Amino acid sequence: FLWGWVDFGIIRSGSIAALASVFSESVHDICRQLRDLPPHARVFSFWTQQALTLAVILTLSAVNVRGVRWGGVVQLIVTAVKAGSLLAVILLPFVVLLSLDVPQHPPRLENLSPVWPHDWSTVSWSGFGAAMVGVIWAYHGWMNIAPVAEEVRDPQRNIPRALIGGVALLITLYVGANLAYHLVLSHREIAATTDTPVATEFARRLLGPSGGILMAVAIALSVFGALNGNILVGPRLLYAMAEDRLAFGWMARLHTRYHTPALATWVMSGWTCLLVVLAAAWSRNPLPPLSLGHWTLDPNLPTGKALFDVMTDYAMFGAIALETLAVMSVFVLRWRRPDLPRPYRCFGYPLVPAIYGLVMLAVWLNMFAKQPSESLAGIGYIFAGTVVYWLLWPPTRSRSS
Repeated sequence: FLWGWVDFGIIRSGSIAALASVFSESVHDICRQLRDLPPHARVFSFWTQQALTLAVILTLSAVNVRGVRWGGVVQLIVTAVKAGSLLAVILLPFVVLLSLDVPQHPPRLENLSPVWPHDWSTVSWSGFGAAMVGVIWAYHGWMNIAPVAEEVRDPQRNIPRALIGGVALLITLYVGANLAYHLVLSHREIAATTDTPVATEFARRLLGPSGGILMAVAIALSVFGALNGNILVGPRLLYAMAEDRLAFGWMARLHTRYHTPALATWVMSGWTCLLVVLAAAWSRNPLPPLSLGHWTLDPNLPTGKALFDVMTDYAMFGAIALETLAVMSVFVLRWRRPDLPRPYRCFGYPLVPAIYGLVMLAVWLNMFAKQPSESLAGIGYIFAGTVVYWLLWPPTRSRSS
């Protein structure tokens, strides 16, 4: 129950909200570049951009209510565009180098060094842990095959292939794209690129204004695909919970015509839209500090923190907590139920899951120091889930009832 509660209220909805906000920012970036405005200029007002964020969530929810085939076709198209655009990013510096006699921004190998710091004593490990949250976010979704496993043909063969092949492809594309960025932009230039995505500045340097616009379009399509994938997968967990009587029974009803979990989809999108509005209002309207004896708790977000960063930190807090517990369940199941069949093997057991658990625990605990507002909101929501569970299923009530 708690996994479904957190996935619905924090992980999935927070991810959808963050992706939708990036999509609206990408659309804003496209419009800004088409009008040849400087990076800090605004085309849409703040709340107009939030309205666009809500609109894309509701539109994709309607597409997925129409059926898995509709959502699957959209996913296939935009995923192909995303993979193709990342491959183009990897190759672009070398294509420009070979096609121009005197390229304005030739690849610079010196930008790739130093990979390691000269003085390890200057490294902030707490800051490194905070940066890891963004890395985890980039790869989050690797497990999305699991909630739709019931609809996968030959799951014992295809699920491991999808997990291993998908993550390997992501590593290749993401690391390759970052190496390409560093060939064109220095570390200092990348760090200073805050008003526009690094990929957009990278393409603008190599191809001029038209390159920046093309990259902004590619980013919007890429985010659109990730957003659609989450809206496709998320409601199926609510549907499964309702079937197991761990959520309202009406969420297990299928659409009479399209045979999709339509009600669960609209519940998910409705809660996500509420999160967008609340987070936007929170970022624009400071709250008074809370006095707790000798301590004063500031519930506000850091000044200037983007809505996307708020939602990703919120989503990753829940994801790291519950998904790490899911991985650690391997130890519990092997200890308590050694008699169960093992259709899937955990390679490197017990070392691999143990290292994963320790690293994720360190990152999660570090979030209380570096992302306190989002962490406190997340832990409060998790505790609220335990209260809801005990109210709905008190210890004296039989599970068979």
